[in-house]
Amino acid sequence: MPELPEVETVRRGLADRLVDFYIDEIKVCRERAIASPGGSELFCKSLKGAIIGEWERRGKYLIASLLRYQSESNRENLSNKNAGQLGVHLRMTGYFQWHSTPIPPCPHTRVRFWNQNGEELRFVDIRSFGQLWWVPPNQAIESVITGLKTLGPEPFSNDFNISYLHEKLKSSRRPIKSALLDQSLVAGTGNIYADESLFLAGILPQTPSNFLKKSRLQNLLNKLVEVLTLSIGAGGTTFSDFRDLNGLNGNYGGQAWVYGREKQPCRKCGTAIMKERLAGRGTHWCPNCQS
Repeated sequence: MPELPEVETVRRGLADRLVDFYIDEIKVCRERAIASPGGSELFCKSLKGAIIGEWERRGKYLIASLLRYQSESNRENLSNKNAGQLGVHLRMTGYFQWHSTPIPPCPHTRVRFWNQNGEELRFVDIRSFGQLWWVPPNQAIESVITGLKTLGPEPFSNDFNISYLHEKLKSSRRPIKSALLDQSLVAGTGNIYADESLFLAGILPQTPSNFLKKSRLQNLLNKLVEVLTLSIGAGGTTFSDFRDLNGLNGNYGGQAWVYGREKQPCRKCGTAIMKERLAGRGTHWCPNCQS
């Protein structure tokens, strides 16, 4: 599943490519891809004729602002009228494709957007868990995309600090790996980067959260931000099904310390990397470097 770095990579690609993208035509190829009230009929009606504005990321969600021209006969000036918002969650296998010239869609194409030049933005999702929403103007986005209500702070935000982390974990005996996967604790972190940050912090994934002193939690916080920043710079990871707008996945996988390296020698000490299921997820660690 795409995690924060992959979703941020997609956000940047969409922001660069879809400058004033006018939705001239739209087609929903699979009804379940639309999660907002009113289904595909209202989704298409509401987005047709809108211009995609700025893209934001919240956790693993993508959110675009929508505007409209003053009139269809005068496409020089945008009105101040808010046309709502477009929300996207890639889930496990969703990704976008950009096509400057027409080509036949693959069987996993779920939603198609065309501009007036015939260029196409295509949402493709092999496992069909990805979701799109239209949020009406002046309506709270959390009332439509309800998953936003439970998200914790962004790992790069000032709210994600040692005081916050210590307060949240001081009474919790759940494994620290499980805590890092909890989107209500920190938004966007997933399996790959939890394993990597725990390795860099020298902490066993199985460690009860309340066993960690503030100094070790501070180090973990720093390493989490460090590994997320590095992966964003690498365009995400090769280990997931993620693809960017050009159909490429990231380069972080070749730099991984432990994730996906079961039985291979640790890059620091040479000890064989271990793997087991923890909180329902494959978890990797070095038994020598982590304690």
